[in-house]
Amino acid sequence: MVKNAVEIHDLHVVRGRRTVLEHLDITVGAGVTGLLGPSGCGKSTLMRCLVGVQQVAGGAVSVFGDPAGSSRLRDRVGYVTQASSVYDDLTVDENLRFFARVLGVDPAHVDRAVDAVDLDDHRDQVVGRLSGGQRSRASLAVALLGEPDLLVLDEPTVGLDPVLRADLWRLFHDLADRGTAVFVSSHVMDEAERCDRLLLMREGRIIADGTPTEIKEKAGAGNIEDAFLAIVRGAAA
Repeated sequence: MVKNAVEIHDLHVVRGRRTVLEHLDITVGAGVTGLLGPSGCGKSTLMRCLVGVQQVAGGAVSVFGDPAGSSRLRDRVGYVTQASSVYDDLTVDENLRFFARVLGVDPAHVDRAVDAVDLDDHRDQVVGRLSGGQRSRASLAVALLGEPDLLVLDEPTVGLDPVLRADLWRLFHDLADRGTAVFVSSHVMDEAERCDRLLLMREGRIIADGTPTEIKEKAGAGNIEDAFLAIVRGAAA
């Protein structure tokens, strides 16, 4: 039986002459796991490794016991990129029904996905006319079509107002409570407190791993941003 949703061993990614990810060893289990760090630190690259679309220089990434990107994982992993993954000229309902056909998912899942992201009142609206938060929820609905066991979210709340961000985080925890392992990245440090477990990343390395409370206590800091700075300064010293 596979204990963790994701097992990463000695993962190494190089782009040109630059090391993007440096020999990472990570596991991702149940609940909401947050990946926080400044823009350009390697978060999106790590996300792509989890879904099997990133070329790696070495190491291994397995998801539920299979290599990342395996065909057997197609219905078990949902992925939301920073860019919108829905068509602007189609309605929410048309988008979801199209992707349901592409994924070979029962059309009955469309209604459940729309309901999960609270877009039922907007399902007949063209996506291009939706607000930024509604578009983000439409993209999330597509990722939820197959009722995935692992949901990989690359900065899903970027550019959203605080109310919409809070709504999405509640949804992430609702999904985790139903058994989905949620792996979500952000560069907004105040979102750290919303995670069950937190990975802090800098320059392609994981510099802290634990609950938000554990990380703050270990760094002797009152918030995650101060903890991040203390850890970086401590490493430099």
